[in-house]
Amino acid sequence: MYTNLKKVLKKADELNMAVGAFNTHSLEMLPAIILAAKEQGTPVIIQTSVGTAKYVGHKNLVSVCRAMSEEAGIDVVLHLDHAKEYDDIKEAIDAGYSSVMFDGSSLPLKENILKTQQIIEYAGKFDVSVEAELGIVGGTEDGVAVSEAEVRYTDPKEAVDFVKKTGIDALAVAIGTNHGQYKSKTNINFERLKEIKEAVDLPLVIHGGTGVKDEDVRRVIDLGIRKFNVGTELLVTWTKKSKELFGQTSESSSLRNNVVPCIEAVNQVVQRKIELFKNLN
Repeated sequence: MYTNLKKVLKKADELNMAVGAFNTHSLEMLPAIILAAKEQGTPVIIQTSVGTAKYVGHKNLVSVCRAMSEEAGIDVVLHLDHAKEYDDIKEAIDAGYSSVMFDGSSLPLKENILKTQQIIEYAGKFDVSVEAELGIVGGTEDGVAVSEAEVRYTDPKEAVDFVKKTGIDALAVAIGTNHGQYKSKTNINFERLKEIKEAVDLPLVIHGGTGVKDEDVRRVIDLGIRKFNVGTELLVTWTKKSKELFGQTSESSSLRNNVVPCIEAVNQVVQRKIELFKNLN
């Protein structure tokens, strides 16, 4: 069914697993993600940036996710990722998004709390879940770069105050991961994650999941990660396959002959990630 973040993360917490949150960059990529989750028998979170939502159309994304969740027989969440403006979040909620993230991580703590409370108040009217972020994750997200000097780990004491005063459903933490990292793998600060987990009792989120080593996935899940964001690996996979196919296709060939293999390649990446996130071993 089409549902919200709070409900699927509650299930994940009960099973000590993480739910994959996969960024779609186009309408064509979206079915590959949902069908991969169907094969794995797990809930799935479809994420879009504000830019993708405006490009594809908020209501188009909502309609596809609603229809495919029923057809596939799995829980599907449609989540707006890294939104910094109230109006962008309101637009997504009004269109039918079931989950949003307000990213006030670059703001002073008090301002982050105040603006997150504003989002919580509006989202609560529609049973929409809210994720927020404390600390600053490095790398590049939707064209916005954060330098190494700007990176700041999540402070557990700040997290206690923030969670208590906002009532958010999930907290994105900065523990060493980076957006857009795929050529190398990150070194996670497990001790900081453990401190955060001991300080707050709610689902934790990793951003920059492409850069996490496979062998570290189980460890972070055991330390409270319940939502695992993956975007760059899907984008890189689609782009590489597109370059290979479009470079040798004839002008009269149907476009789907090039798009379908890209969909299949993304599907395989998503299935492999979900296998890791199940935390089976």
